[in-house]
Amino acid sequence: MSESTAAQIPKHIAIIMDGNGRWAKKRFLPRFIGHQKGLNAVKRVITHCAKRQIQALTLFAFSTENWRRPEDEVNKLMAMFLAALQKEVKKLHDNNVQLRIIGERSAFSEQIQQHIAQAEALTEKNTGLVLNIAANYGGQWDVIEAVKAWVKNNPHKSIDELSVEGVNQHIANADLPLPDLLIRTGGEQRISNFLIWQMAYSELYFTPALWPDFGAEQIDQAIDSYAARERRFGKTSEQVQSC
Repeated sequence: MSESTAAQIPKHIAIIMDGNGRWAKKRFLPRFIGHQKGLNAVKRVITHCAKRQIQALTLFAFSTENWRRPEDEVNKLMAMFLAALQKEVKKLHDNNVQLRIIGERSAFSEQIQQHIAQAEALTEKNTGLVLNIAANYGGQWDVIEAVKAWVKNNPHKSIDELSVEGVNQHIANADLPLPDLLIRTGGEQRISNFLIWQMAYSELYFTPALWPDFGAEQIDQAIDSYAARERRFGKTSEQVQSC
């Protein structure tokens, strides 16, 4: 049982779900079986984050670089994405979860784009966990799009007037708390172009656990690690402790 208090629980958790392929390889199974088992881990984590009253959960499902993977694997991942949109969204809605997809959607099939729009429309008024699925997403792309949006919305301003606040207004999930905690499974220790603007002050938690093995116990361990840290945001320890 986690001992972290409500005040120490992150409002927004971001996860790089790594290790599906290695999980399958260790068992002499096709990589896609690892992705299927990874979907079960997604369901467990969503359920537990809702139980822990996390406000927002952002999962890195498919990066802009993942199109470089073998065509057969990409096709199967797209089919799994579509099936999840068709079969799982009603369950999310019934559990008061708001679903958002962040990333460049134009590369997806028309069918997937239609189901994304329908899923978001169905769940947009839900007041529980906000579940962000980053699909065809890259942090560099996100920053560029935010700058483009600022320029478009401020045609009479000089680019010299662009500020941190200006980008913040147009970055993905601008209306949500910034990610307090990044979890990366699979043992790698990098952020891989994920939420690079939003995670400027996120606490990082790396675990060797492969994503298909991830669940409630591992989430609690990450939250407890977060709760034990002192977040200073440029201040001294003495300043933080005096607040």
